[in-house]
Amino acid sequence: MTASVRALWIGGSIAVTALLVWSWQLIADHGGIPPVFLPGPDRAWGALEQGFAGGDLTQLTRATVERMIYGWVLASLAGIAVGALIGSSRLAREYIAPMLEIVRPVPVSAFMPVVMAFLGLTGTMVLVVIAIGSIWPVLLATVHGVSSVEPRLVEVSQSLRLGRLKTLRKIALPNAQADILAGMRIGLTVALILAVIGEMLTSENGLGWHILQAARAYRSADLFAGVIVLGVIGLVSNLALQAIERRVLRWKRR
Repeated sequence: MTASVRALWIGGSIAVTALLVWSWQLIADHGGIPPVFLPGPDRAWGALEQGFAGGDLTQLTRATVERMIYGWVLASLAGIAVGALIGSSRLAREYIAPMLEIVRPVPVSAFMPVVMAFLGLTGTMVLVVIAIGSIWPVLLATVHGVSSVEPRLVEVSQSLRLGRLKTLRKIALPNAQADILAGMRIGLTVALILAVIGEMLTSENGLGWHILQAARAYRSADLFAGVIVLGVIGLVSNLALQAIERRVLRWKRR
């Protein structure tokens, strides 16, 4: 993509966003919806300024981001390790992969009562739930990437008499980098969603708890401010991972 085309896409995105915000303001001012249910972007922006100026939103945002990252890192490490072991073994794929496909569609909410029974409504429970929910994209992507190594590369590793771990480290995992990074991007989005849900359930300090309290107290401006912050977190984290992905995979574009 050339610089001019990229600038055109960015300009178009900004224009669409501005149009949506303007439409939101018109509906809030003239749509007949009470402000207690639909505040305008001006009121939401005022709540954002007040929240960050007072430091409350800063602390809540930090708590949610830390919870999201810790759970995501735990899920990514476990997903890569387990996925590499399964993907590198034909027997493991034949016997374990069907079970993974059965468990994968089960909603994370189905695991929550089990985790709560062991850990209670605590911050640790939230981290475990985040890890359980966000591990699947990374694990399945790693299995696919490791198992799809070029047969010629496998023959090279065999001719060099590389052990299984060396083959994984020097051939299989580099070959699976694109799949793993794509799975990690999806897993990070899931981690943010589960962090918010976990905070709502456990009343742990964070944006999820803040949004729930604002909804119960009919503070719609604070509610929308929290949602906006969550959207910005999702956007920034996705852009950061895209930049890392481009840097890590730059050798593929040569």
